[in-house]
This record gives sequence, C-alpha cells and structure tokens, in this order.
Amino acid sequence: MLSWALTFLVIAIVAGVLGFGGIAGTAAGIAKILFVLFLVLFVLSFIFGRRRG
Repeated sequence: MLSWALTFLVIAIVAGVLGFGGIAGTAAGIAKILFVLFLVLFVLSFIFGRRRG
C-alpha cells in the first residue's frame, strides 16, 4: 500500500512540474489518503502485535 502512495506522489510531482494542476492535485490527494491509511494500519498492527507477543 505504501508503494501505491509513493506512485501517486511521483505522478503528482511529475504532473505538477508539467503544469497539470488538476491531475497533480488529485494524485496528491490520493497519495495523502493512502499514506495516512498505511500509517494507521501500521500503528494498529504494531499495537496489537505487542499484545499477542
């Protein structure tokens, strides 16, 4: 999932450099959502992994 966030981040950067504002904004928004989702899942797995072990 982190790779998807990084992919959309790269797309946003390339689109921003080339001047495609709408595409860059959309890709950056998707990257932010995926990155936050990845962080939440990581923290949850870290917490629940500690409880079991």
